[in-house]
Formats: sequence, structure tokens, C-alpha cells
Amino acid sequence: MRIHAIRLTPDQDLMQALRAWANDHEAASVLSVVGSLNHANLRFANQPQATRIDGPLEILSLSGTLSKHGVHLHLSVADGQGRMTGGHLKIGCAIYTTAEIVLGVYPDLVFDRELDGTYGYKELVVRTKQP
Repeated sequence: MRIHAIRLTPDQDLMQALRAWANDHEAASVLSVVGSLNHANLRFANQPQATRIDGPLEILSLSGTLSKHGVHLHLSVADGQGRMTGGHLKIGCAIYTTAEIVLGVYPDLVFDRELDGTYGYKELVVRTKQP
């Protein structure tokens, strides 16, 4: 595994920045994140649309897989009273002060996405890179 660390600055969009970073990688995952958001845009379980959560918000966790073939990330945040909310990360999460992100890159793997007929989503397919 190779380790990459990036820092996002105020008003950058978390999802857009991670997608842009992923365009240069075949297989990666989130190892660690700390930071804050002005607001979050999350799709809750089994819901068709995202929901905006106004902040400021502390980022408690971000997990998932990244690749130039697709990104699948889940985010948990807490508001000023410590109430926690989480869901599927969508575009529309603006950085408040910072986001310090550590990513692991897997040079021998390819994370691809293929349509799974069960629910109609493109799901992860892991392949070994051919030499």
C-alpha cells in the first residue's frame, strides 16, 4: 500500500475533490479524515434523494473506496450539540475550516464498478492488476 495525504481548504466540495483525486488511481480507500463542513449533503439508507444538513459540522468519519472507475463513500458528521448523522456522501459538502485526509492506494488492484441486477446499483468488483 502507498499512503497519500491531502488537505482540503474552505469551500472546496468534499466529494468533488475526492473524485478528482481518484481519477489518477485504480484502487484506493480512506484511512483517516478529520475536519469540518459548512453543510453536508447525504443520502440516507434506502432514500432516493439526498438531504442537506446545515452546519457547521465536525467530520467524525469517512469510509469507502475510490477509483477512477467510481467512488463509494459514507460520511458521519456531528452538529454543535453533538448530534450525529451519517449517510452516503453526495456532492454538496462544503469544507468549513479544513479536511485532512489520508488515503491508501493499492498498486496491485483495480476497483471497478459493474451493474448488479439485485438492486440496480453499480457495485464494487475487485480485480488483480495484470503485469
